[in-house]
Amino acid sequence: MTSTLPRSADAPQEYRFEHGYPDDATVARIRDDADLGRAVTAYRFWYPTVSAEGIFNGNREAGIEDGRTIGIAATGPKQVGFTLNSDTPYGSAVLDLTGGPMVVELPAGPYIGLVDDHHQRWVADLGIPGPDAGKGGKHVILPPGHSGEVPAGHHVGRAGTYRALLAVRALPLDGNLGRALDALRRVKVYPLGRPDRLLDFEDTSDRAMDSTCLRWEDDFEFWQVLHRVLDAEPLAEAYRDMYGLLTTLGIIKGRPFTPDQRMTSILSRAARIGRDQLLVSAFASARRDRIAWPDRRWEWVGLVPDDPDFQTPVGLDLEARDRWFAQAIVTSPAMFRRQVGGGSLYWLAARDATGAYLDGGTGYTLEVPQPVPANLFWSVTVYDAQTRSQVRTAQNRGALRSLVELRGATGADPVLLHFGPTPPAENADTHWIQTAPGRGWFAYLRIYGPEQAAFDGAWKPGDLTPA
Repeated sequence: MTSTLPRSADAPQEYRFEHGYPDDATVARIRDDADLGRAVTAYRFWYPTVSAEGIFNGNREAGIEDGRTIGIAATGPKQVGFTLNSDTPYGSAVLDLTGGPMVVELPAGPYIGLVDDHHQRWVADLGIPGPDAGKGGKHVILPPGHSGEVPAGHHVGRAGTYRALLAVRALPLDGNLGRALDALRRVKVYPLGRPDRLLDFEDTSDRAMDSTCLRWEDDFEFWQVLHRVLDAEPLAEAYRDMYGLLTTLGIIKGRPFTPDQRMTSILSRAARIGRDQLLVSAFASARRDRIAWPDRRWEWVGLVPDDPDFQTPVGLDLEARDRWFAQAIVTSPAMFRRQVGGGSLYWLAARDATGAYLDGGTGYTLEVPQPVPANLFWSVTVYDAQTRSQVRTAQNRGALRSLVELRGATGADPVLLHFGPTPPAENADTHWIQTAPGRGWFAYLRIYGPEQAAFDGAWKPGDLTPA
């Protein structure tokens, strides 16, 4: 008996099948197309892992050693990082769990923090959104497979990787950024049982840093970085299927990664296509659930409320995951929680009131009704569309914040904010962000400690309007 390979009725015309069998040229094209499709899917799935390595790499380049140093900074445009903001000073460290558990000890106060693993999976919340609720406490982060005793009196987080990211923010509720930066120095991080081995602090506020994967994200190096990370970390059981997908591309944990010229070309192309697909999900999605208010251009950044792993009742929402990690870094339930007082809310504006993308050579105004339903504070931050980081101009400003620039904006009258290459006639020092001609940009509106009016439509901002 002779078997034949069926030919689909809608097979592309360039594929040739004779008597049910493909010719050699068709086999080559189909193999290339299949490998490219697998590679693009793998790229999208593993992007958060490579992005996390970008954060770690940026810290290392700035002299912030894994497991030895905490970098602190009043961040601004000098610190390149996906949608970092200037609302509060940051503290960040790479926790090295290869030697055992690490303890993060927070004093009482207005801190917001988290720990994510090397795949940017959530491990723990700290401070106000965490189990200590801002009252202070000790958090122990356990390494993969830890079977030792868990210390009493500690909040416990279990990491799935040996490298984990600690990120802590101190809220400047009095508008004093310097005081908030000092508050970060009161955070203690040390190996369990060794409080005498505190991590040192390194202030990088005035230092240029790049904590992104931009240098790798659209070429073959993306896959080399991914292979190094997966080789160094334990297998994530929940990702077993995706490890299997990587084996078809020659990326296997514990083995050398030596693709031939054909596969190198396919992987390089897949990185470019995958990156572009992420950006479409981020800024040109057609999903209806992205719309924050039906009569506004503002969109939700996070599309899966409450779940930091983007899981829905029917499984992983890959596009929502793409959308988030194309724009931002790290996850936590508090970042996606749509409830009164629950963490923070993020809205995105990439288009103006007419539907056109925001252009750095055009002037815009934004009317923000007062009072903003924020129990803590609110801000508007402007990002370069190409770097997804704060705009870099001669003004050296990326945000307008209710605790700093807009601290004097009180009362019931709407606040009018300005964006564009040239300053407005009034309030340029406090109500204007300079943008760069020839560069697209987008804005985040953030509310911390949201109140009911942020959810029921009683309050909503205007759209960005060409001036």
